[in-house]
Amino acid sequence: MKRGWVTEKNHWETEFKPLVVIELAKDVNEEAKKWFVKKITDKKKDGGTQLLMKPLVISEEADNIYVVGASTRRLLLGAEAIGFVKESADGTMRPFLYSNRTDYKNFIGDGEDFLSMAECQFIIKHELDNLRAQDETNIPGYPQAKLYPGKSIVRRMKTSRILIQIFPLHDKEELKRLSFHWYRQIKFAYQPIDKIRHYFGDTIGLYFGFLEYFTLALIPMALIGIPYYFFAWEDYDKYVIFATFNLVWSTVILEVWKRYCSTMTYRWGTLLMKREFEEPRPGFHGVLGINPVTGKKEPTYSSLKRQLRIYLVSVPFVCLSLYFAIYVMMIYFDLENWAIRYDHEQQSTFSSLLLFVPSIIYAVVIEIMNRIYRFAAEFLTNYENHRLESSHQNHLVLKVLVFNIVNCFASLFYIAFVMCDLKLLRQSLATLLITSQILNQFVEALLPYWMQKRQNKQIRNKVKSLKVDTEFSLLEQVHLEKEMDAYLGTFDDYLELFLLFGYVSLFSCVYPLAALLAVLNNVTELYSDALKMCRVFKRPFAEPSASIGVWMLAFETMGIIAVVTNCALLGMSPQVNSMFQDSKVDLFLTVAAIEHALLALKFILAFVIPNKPYDIRIKLARLEFESMEALKQKQLQ
Repeated sequence: MKRGWVTEKNHWETEFKPLVVIELAKDVNEEAKKWFVKKITDKKKDGGTQLLMKPLVISEEADNIYVVGASTRRLLLGAEAIGFVKESADGTMRPFLYSNRTDYKNFIGDGEDFLSMAECQFIIKHELDNLRAQDETNIPGYPQAKLYPGKSIVRRMKTSRILIQIFPLHDKEELKRLSFHWYRQIKFAYQPIDKIRHYFGDTIGLYFGFLEYFTLALIPMALIGIPYYFFAWEDYDKYVIFATFNLVWSTVILEVWKRYCSTMTYRWGTLLMKREFEEPRPGFHGVLGINPVTGKKEPTYSSLKRQLRIYLVSVPFVCLSLYFAIYVMMIYFDLENWAIRYDHEQQSTFSSLLLFVPSIIYAVVIEIMNRIYRFAAEFLTNYENHRLESSHQNHLVLKVLVFNIVNCFASLFYIAFVMCDLKLLRQSLATLLITSQILNQFVEALLPYWMQKRQNKQIRNKVKSLKVDTEFSLLEQVHLEKEMDAYLGTFDDYLELFLLFGYVSLFSCVYPLAALLAVLNNVTELYSDALKMCRVFKRPFAEPSASIGVWMLAFETMGIIAVVTNCALLGMSPQVNSMFQDSKVDLFLTVAAIEHALLALKFILAFVIPNKPYDIRIKLARLEFESMEALKQKQLQ
């Protein structure tokens, strides 16, 4: 951590580097404000977080904005408490211990530069999240904001609208360097994944690592697909080879990713981090009770009530949404039939172009429905009131995936297996891919970037009009960043890649250019996602992560569906049908046998390819052995 941003020297604190910003409500009660500041700055033994804190501006008319930092020693002790894993001098990865701090690589002097800014900000967030009430019954000045021993103060202040937001500050110089190496240069090169992870944390680093890996993995499919598209359009015998390669490819890339991911996360230290006991998520509410595991007071909620909410509210709503998606799909087919009839009657250039209009409209409608349903899914998942964040996320992902699979793929399955129109299938797939790519790039990056630039001009003019005795660059930066939209996580980004993987793995045997379009999408996605992370959204808090989580299961499930789909498409081909003219039962049994064989091959490949490379397994086993030996020695003493 480099010292900088020397703020006003006054009765609050001596100089420190601002890492995190806390914004309180403008009309916050003065007693509550002083109590909250005291809680943050008090020593740990007195129930505080022992962090450094001061107002951004000392003025009666100033907003209630505070900057938070910490001493180097406090941050290093926080790193040990969280369980950060760092590289030791002998090259092995070990949990960080403050007492042995000089034994770690890159620990120089008092360790001021040992932790990255993202790690320091995560430590501060962790301390603020774990700031608990002791004997207080409510937040001072707010009788309705109830507290009880063990209740998170920050969560209560957020739900009571006393605390507006907490966000980490950007490091403008480091961000400028990262932007230059990341997206400001248009060149064929690997992304600076380690630098991205160093600045944004493991979760963001893993997403961009997976995006880059997936893009590179698509290139062989794209290169093979181009000659198939131009020279073997109706040669289904060759499609058998292409489909088989597609299915093996979809399995191998996921297994190789697991190995690549474990290598990365071992180097970053998160593969070895021990999971903390999961606390109730911020939105969880219920009657105050005792947790039987921890013995602490916390809200309790009947699992029966939750199940009733899931099966009597959420499930019927999801089913109704799926019905509506299918109803919209049937309207699309009516428009498609009308356009085909019109083209047959007119036989003009205009009528030929009109054939693409229904698919384009439907692709736009699909994107709109996906986004509206996302808000509904979040509302329903919050309504279900899950205790743990992991459970909340799993239910949200399940709801969104079910609807998106039906909404995005139902029309393609209907064209393929009900209408049996492979020409229309190719056209629809191409239109969906191209239209969704253009819409996503515009809505996710270009439009927010343009709006942010306009807003920034207004904020700069407002800040210049403020006559305050505070460092102007910090004042301007805080006001600019606090008005930025919050980054909501990698959910939508992974969902986009999941749908893209589905288009390629399910139907590329009838439209081999799908992989090429996916590569082009991912290349533009690399730059647009980098732009929005650096220029559009607030800096997100870093989060330790050892894998892409539940999304790996989603990708593997899509791979299994792809086996069944590709085998069914091959069974529909004229060449295969001509071999079984006398008996459709034999055709069905043959296709089923091929499908079972390919599934068996898929599971064998998944079993044969280890999730972790040999050297990583050895290092993990050695560390576990040393930990057990140390525990034995401790017991003998």
